[in-house]
Amino acid sequence: MSLILVVEDDAAILRGLADNLRFESYTVLTAADGESGYRLILEKKPDLVILDLMLPKLSGYEICRKVRAAGIQTPILMLTARGEEADRILGLDLGADDYVVKPFSIRELMARVRAILRRANPARALPERLEFDDVVVDFLAYAAHKGGKPLEMTRKEFQVLRLLASRAGEVVTRDELLNEVWGYENYPTTRTVDNHLAGLRAKLERDPADPQHLRTVYGVGYKFQATP
Repeated sequence: MSLILVVEDDAAILRGLADNLRFESYTVLTAADGESGYRLILEKKPDLVILDLMLPKLSGYEICRKVRAAGIQTPILMLTARGEEADRILGLDLGADDYVVKPFSIRELMARVRAILRRANPARALPERLEFDDVVVDFLAYAAHKGGKPLEMTRKEFQVLRLLASRAGEVVTRDELLNEVWGYENYPTTRTVDNHLAGLRAKLERDPADPQHLRTVYGVGYKFQATP
């Protein structure tokens, strides 16, 4: 999972961001001042930096300028209480990839984090076909068979299974599934994901009560394993 550095001098915000990012299964580093944050960028090479602008010792603006001047292309999400257009433009001109103004919605911020990471790391190709046990799924034809007999699956079930299969062995969070399959603008509840996984297990697993391929990672999300 991606390594994210949060540089924020407000202890409560820093703790809240770190806790929410870890809940989404990201690896998190934190810094409470600009000098420490800049040093961690150079040493740890995070996949994303969430950077407050008004920091002690070294401002977010200065960190962004120094990072880009050094040729480092790590994505930067600027986080600040300043909402003026000039501040946003300056941050973006210095090389920030996105800009969120406090107070912010954690759900929106997490969606922006996922979007930045997707742009920085293009998604691996989605599989066209999947086979495990006696199950064969053709994602292009939206056709599935189990034991040689056709299975009725909904379009969303195909999409959920395809996303999980594209990241076989990795945990996919409920919010990632919601964002990728349903779309951020049409956000349902995480219970929607659970219901679709229950339906997939009933159709695909030998024993839906003891799933070997569509596994729950409690408190986080789900993962697909072709081999139990």
